[in-house]
Amino acid sequence: MVALKPEELSTESLAEILAAGGRPANSEREIKIIDTTLRDAHQSIWATRMRTEHMLEMLDDITNAGFEHVDLVAPIQFDVPVRYLREDPWERVRLVHENAAPGTKFRAMVRSRNLASFDFLPDDVIHAWVERLYANGFRVIGAFDGLNDIDNIADTLILAKELGAETYGCLSYCLSPVHTDQLYIDKAQELVERTDVDRIMLKDAGGLLTPDRMKTLIPAIRGAIGNDLPLEVHTHSLTGLSPLTYIYAAELGVDSIHTSTAPLANGQGQPATQALARDLRALGYTINIDDERVDNVSKKIQEIADREDKPVGKPRAFDGVHYMHQLPGGMLTNFESQLETAGLSDRFEDLLYETARVREELAFPIMITPFAQFVGTQAVMNVISGERYSVVPNEIKKYALGHYGEPLAPIDPDALEKIKANGSAEIKEGRPKLEPALPALKEQYPDDDIDTILLRANIPGNNVDEMKRFLAEGRAGQGEGVPGGELTKLVQKIYDTTNSGEFHLKTDDLEINLTKKGDK
Repeated sequence: MVALKPEELSTESLAEILAAGGRPANSEREIKIIDTTLRDAHQSIWATRMRTEHMLEMLDDITNAGFEHVDLVAPIQFDVPVRYLREDPWERVRLVHENAAPGTKFRAMVRSRNLASFDFLPDDVIHAWVERLYANGFRVIGAFDGLNDIDNIADTLILAKELGAETYGCLSYCLSPVHTDQLYIDKAQELVERTDVDRIMLKDAGGLLTPDRMKTLIPAIRGAIGNDLPLEVHTHSLTGLSPLTYIYAAELGVDSIHTSTAPLANGQGQPATQALARDLRALGYTINIDDERVDNVSKKIQEIADREDKPVGKPRAFDGVHYMHQLPGGMLTNFESQLETAGLSDRFEDLLYETARVREELAFPIMITPFAQFVGTQAVMNVISGERYSVVPNEIKKYALGHYGEPLAPIDPDALEKIKANGSAEIKEGRPKLEPALPALKEQYPDDDIDTILLRANIPGNNVDEMKRFLAEGRAGQGEGVPGGELTKLVQKIYDTTNSGEFHLKTDDLEINLTKKGDK
């Protein structure tokens, strides 16, 4: 038996193979596993609250389990430790590298030109960030942009490769009329031609990929990048389809898939390593991971969850409504709580429909950070206020006017008119030129090293100082979470005052800046 051709591939054909006893062991090629337990798994299920001590508990087993790469950081893995855990994320990076098995390839991902901020950052900050990722041990560095605007990630990927890192460029997946196979062909070719990346990731943060879409999309991308460039797929288990999607990916020639160790898997996270390894082996694929090591990691995760009352991931039933709004699971929970706080819990279904409507009006941005937050926040404000686009976050107007890159389709004219009229008058057309930020920060904080300066460039307020205070007091990792209801309080504050002014909110899931005009 051999892997099925796209036209032969179906759930029925796979079921028939398995019903006949599967394929002979190791009769197919190797499918490599990229482990997300230390990064996206806890980001999705523990709200990024895995502490350094947790990582060190399971590090020996993870880094000796045979994974191709171990995913460790994206920008939020710097933001949350500083803001909430009061840990030094750069020190975490160093400790993990120092205590890992020799030869472990940890991955770092860079988000567009904004890193942990929602607004774009100056080039000197982005360049220094990439340089410090490499200096602190990362030898696999990638980048993604929520609009698939290659202009926003090309410099990062080129610099990382010049430093000596293996690079991966992300194609951010979305389901919409504009996100066609041809779009992904064009973007994949542009990525390869402009940045000479070493591999391509199809990044499905919304868990939207389906087995049927894989049958056209994977061959399309493979045709664009050639057979020699590794192709990997990253998805989430939000609709219940992701394990089957990964099996289709293997049958269609994908080289690597992203999984995490149950019980820190499934649900809002990635499919479980244990289940995928079992099923792919039954189909004859070679999976070179150490099951005993993975089981050890699983036991440690469960121990941490039990002693600290943390949730675990559970397989989900099919959720068709998710395709309507496409919001990440954590944001859904957050927004449901905001409506409950406002006494509008019966409007949650309205919010889902409003989210889909706003997303369409804004030309179908991919519902990943920061655009999921932009769309979801605007939808919440529309529902709470009762008047669509009467309150417009600054980020929505910046998006509409091209500050974050070029939308893939025209924005709805009526929505655009309201956004321009009700958004801050200070926001103009086109992306403003950003002056270098590091010289002033170095002058203001002469005792800080470059890693700490970069944290200050990304994380506003006194958060870095608070982190340093916790560290000095020997209380690293003992920071507190943030109470719910922040968005509702902000919207109510805006409506309760007739004053003009600036309003700001930053939580795990969103960052909002609003400029209210005084009553006329």
